[in-house]
Amino acid sequence: MGNLFNDPQNFVNAIEYQSNAIVSKTIIQNKSGSLTLFAFGQGQSLSEHTAPYDAFVMVLDGEFIITIGGKDNTVKAGEAIIMPANVPHALVAANNAKMFLVMIRG
Repeated sequence: MGNLFNDPQNFVNAIEYQSNAIVSKTIIQNKSGSLTLFAFGQGQSLSEHTAPYDAFVMVLDGEFIITIGGKDNTVKAGEAIIMPANVPHALVAANNAKMFLVMIRG
């Protein structure tokens, strides 16, 4: 990746898949929040949990099933969803899939 603050970025190509694994790459993390890239191998998942902040997910590649408050949502490349603070959520990669997670503390 080039200079994060001055150069255009291709986040889809900034992180690689690993078989049967979840790969993460922190782009920015500070007291205001974080920007993180994830690459999930097919079938990899995050179990149900809550977060104290709203979380914005932009799917960059593939497809996720994201469960928020008991409702399953299919979110595909080019689509986004917001997971509200303190609401249980989970996700599973329907195939190899990448996402960009934005968490804003406030």
